Amino acid sequence: MWANDWQLPIAYSKCCVFNIGSKTPHHTPCTVDTENIRSVEEVIDLGITLHKSLKFSSHVSVICCRAHRRANLIHKCFCSKNVSSLLSAFTTYVRPILEYCGVVWNSLLVKDINALEAVQRRFTKRIPGMTNLTYYQRLRALGIESFELRRLRADLLFTYKLVFGLLDVNVSEFFTTQFSNKRRGHRYKLYGSTCKSSVRYNCFSHRVIRVWNILPDCVNFTTYNDFKHPLTTSVLFNPSRLTKFYNR
Repeated sequence: MWANDWQLPIAYSKCCVFNIGSKTPHHTPCTVDTENIRSVEEVIDLGITLHKSLKFSSHVSVICCRAHRRANLIHKCFCSKNVSSLLSAFTTYVRPILEYCGVVWNSLLVKDINALEAVQRRFTKRIPGMTNLTYYQRLRALGIESFELRRLRADLLFTYKLVFGLLDVNVSEFFTTQFSNKRRGHRYKLYGSTCKSSVRYNCFSHRVIRVWNILPDCVNFTTYNDFKHPLTTSVLFNPSRLTKFYNR
């Protein structure tokens, strides 16, 4: 065995078999070097909790618990109730937990969207002067955005990097590109393969196409910064109702 030849013993207790999909046999025993390897339904890879169904509700639940605890500590440990300081602490210590690798696990289930927003909703409600305002009134007053909007923007920015070669990844692995000025709207339209399952339909390479192809004319594709700055709340919510279309 390779590991024995190179004197690198395998920690079998840390190994597992992770089967994806409903058609994959889940009860087939697996042995390596006479050791039985356990079969699991969930596994953590690079900080993301993966379920055999390829749904990320478990991951959302885990990060929301961590984010709630950290947000509560901010209110508990900060003697100062200065709004700017509280928001800076939130964006530094809480927001990264809820946005790490969001392009991978971004879920369209309503319960997951609400769970993620609940972290910011609860935190902002405890800020002085914000108690009697609704959630979206608090966001406008504090000058911050919902996590749903931020995930939508992150998807679009990642797509731009793929399409224009800013990442060392082949765009054909995600989309089919057919750039033309003869089509209605912008010329950088993307196309994907047909899919029958809801999991495939909601994955990055399919969900982002529904938004990318209907970006309004005010979006400039010349450079990354020119593309990034116009992606404001007014653009992503009002003119083309992108978020509503994104969540269908």
